[in-house]
Amino acid sequence: MSHWTPQRLIDERMTVTAYCHNSHCHHKQQVDLQGLLARLGPDAPAMHDDLAPRFRCSKCDCKEVGLRYAKDSVKTPGMGQGLSAYAKAKGR
Repeated sequence: MSHWTPQRLIDERMTVTAYCHNSHCHHKQQVDLQGLLARLGPDAPAMHDDLAPRFRCSKCDCKEVGLRYAKDSVKTPGMGQGLSAYAKAKGR
């Protein structure tokens, strides 16, 4: 798989959520991918190690931030509908 870029994240209907690692905070917030695209350009590297050092928690200002990449279930047809493959296999 090739590396993520801001444009590819948008094209692939992904969401990126930033998580604060401060044990007293644990704030999370979805990353504005259109804003990221405007700031970095469409072909900039957008892997965890490329982006995480650029982020700070907007609640506590902590620099220890993790990122989670996932398909946007709202924008991806069929996601979130019906039973998961695991649930079907278990007979639920």
